[in-house]
Amino acid sequence: MLKIITKQMNLEEAKKLGIDSWDKWECEPSEFEWEYPETETAYVFEGNIIVTTEYETVTIKGNMLVTFPAGLKCSWKVIETIRKVYTFENKNVNK
Repeated sequence: MLKIITKQMNLEEAKKLGIDSWDKWECEPSEFEWEYPETETAYVFEGNIIVTTEYETVTIKGNMLVTFPAGLKCSWKVIETIRKVYTFENKNVNK
């Protein structure tokens, strides 16, 4: 079972992970399907998102570190504009 891993994290802690060099992404309220070909780790600065998979529904908000495992298929419902950075290089930051 592929699970989304979330962790509350303040900006200072996140900067220690090197988020300043991660790619940026923003999305206004919308709904869409997504599949992760690689494990993605993201730090969410702001937003309110509900991500639904076959096994779970996860609410993601600002100041969260989130890991989406490779192969995960999900539906995104962006309730409030999301502003995040992400990387495919830090697969073990939640451990």
